[in-house]
Amino acid sequence: MRKNNYKPGILFFILFGLAVVFSAGCAKTEVRNIDSSGKSIVCFGDSITFGYGAEPGGDYPSALAKMTSIPVINAGIDGDTSTEALERVKSDVLDRNPIMVIVEFGGNDFLRKIPQDVTLNNMGKIIDAAHAGGAMVAVVDISTGLILKQYRSAFYNLAREKGAIFIPHVLNGIITNPSLKSDFIHPNAAGYNVIAQRIYRTITPYINKNILAKKLPNKL
Repeated sequence: MRKNNYKPGILFFILFGLAVVFSAGCAKTEVRNIDSSGKSIVCFGDSITFGYGAEPGGDYPSALAKMTSIPVINAGIDGDTSTEALERVKSDVLDRNPIMVIVEFGGNDFLRKIPQDVTLNNMGKIIDAAHAGGAMVAVVDISTGLILKQYRSAFYNLAREKGAIFIPHVLNGIITNPSLKSDFIHPNAAGYNVIAQRIYRTITPYINKNILAKKLPNKL
């Protein structure tokens, strides 16, 4: 039988080192502007945010507004690309004093064959503008299965780089379920309610941290 040549001390340091590396890789990115003084949640996006396929009030921002005490503003425009969104970020987002901006784009960029690096550059500028305005930012991932798969990791990495929240897979199980969608890719009111629930679950810890930060006394 072969003997194990590792001494207990050496084995301890090896295991400790692996634990440190693993922990560093799994550490959550620090979210910028957790102490935001904003007063609203601005949902900034395209048709998925606008609520295409649902009656007025059936969009996900309206459903989200019923889950939180913070005012929620729908700043979605059907057919919008990240390039068009960048042109309206001040009037539709910053001027509305957001505590958090939920950014959802990419679908129309893909359909119009806008290069991914252009989309990522635009998204980065939108995030930077929202951060400069004092808001937290959440990036929504609308990829599901093979649809928009190439954007999934890119948006995740961008969110980590910028100190933004990443909300993955909001469309999972929706566009494959006829009872939750209005057409091939757009949800109906029931589907938008599922999206709102997923977004709410992800952003709530950060909203709670913001509330706590405001209650704590200022440091001397």
